[in-house]
Amino acid sequence: MAKLYFFYGVMGSSKTANALMTEYNYREVGKNALLVKPSIDKRDGELIIKSRIGLQRECITLETLIKSYSEKDLSKYDCIIVDEIQFAKKEQIDYLSDIVDSLDIPVMCYGLRTDFKNQLFEGSERLLALADSIQEIKTVCWCGKKATCNARYNEFGIVKEGAQIVLGANDSYVPLCRKHYKEGNLNK
Repeated sequence: MAKLYFFYGVMGSSKTANALMTEYNYREVGKNALLVKPSIDKRDGELIIKSRIGLQRECITLETLIKSYSEKDLSKYDCIIVDEIQFAKKEQIDYLSDIVDSLDIPVMCYGLRTDFKNQLFEGSERLLALADSIQEIKTVCWCGKKATCNARYNEFGIVKEGAQIVLGANDSYVPLCRKHYKEGNLNK
């Protein structure tokens, strides 16, 4: 029986690397996994999923999946893997749950749970409500404690105001434990 999975973690916890390794594992045993990401994520190209450690694969956008893939098209896949799921809309998460329930195809979603203000993203909030399996991918703060916060920063320190979505990586985000997030302590 297929499930809707939500694998979440803070920035730098290897969510994308895990998604790409999962796709590789399917491919290695002769199965077809479809890689997907929301179109807003154009950091490495519109149709590329790339991890910080250099793994990368071609993908389609979530919007293309929803608009252009029929049930017959989807039936060719043994699994659907969605990266950067936090950027999905509620209705898109509902659609992914329909794939699981109607077509019996597992959907594995990878992304952030919360933003730089520790507020839930829309896609993550809906997944927390609907997912059959929710698993944290862990990483550590500079102090060695478990990192739970995505701190956005600039040359002046931690940023606590602004738009929810500002695409970036190590140049503008760092994983911190809650204590160091509250203190604004980047250890820099």
